[in-house]
Amino acid sequence: MKIEERLGILLREKGLSIALAESCTGGLMASRITNIAGASDYFKAGLVVYSNQAKQRFLSVPEQSIRAHGAVSREVAEKMAEGVRAATGTDIGLSITGIAGPGGGSPEKPVGTVYIGLSAKEGTLVRNFQFTGTRIEIKAQAATEALKFVMAFLEGRAA
Repeated sequence: MKIEERLGILLREKGLSIALAESCTGGLMASRITNIAGASDYFKAGLVVYSNQAKQRFLSVPEQSIRAHGAVSREVAEKMAEGVRAATGTDIGLSITGIAGPGGGSPEKPVGTVYIGLSAKEGTLVRNFQFTGTRIEIKAQAATEALKFVMAFLEGRAA
């Protein structure tokens, strides 16, 4: 069974809803979740916020957070997750921001750097990953890890 199927079962059993704020994955997580029939029971919205302006306007990410830490950062992933949860009124807000490449990396944040944020009533968690591969491979790995992160949270394994 695919992870998105297991996630759907768990969200439905727990009566929880989820919304996404995606940057580097460009809607891939939303696509995977909505590939499952009946996803509308728990999936409420997916926002692709590729530009800094979109992150600010639709998710209320403070401009100073982006300026101080960069769009690809723990702080921005946290604000994105909290912002999508607040904007949609869902139980869980999941965000992803990263550098899929092949350009855009730096010595401090090389290509493959990804931050995934999860916001729920219990608080907000952020995980950092360093993926390798092509742009498509990095996006796929990031989407999979984001789905695994939600599963771990729902199963009480995320800290």
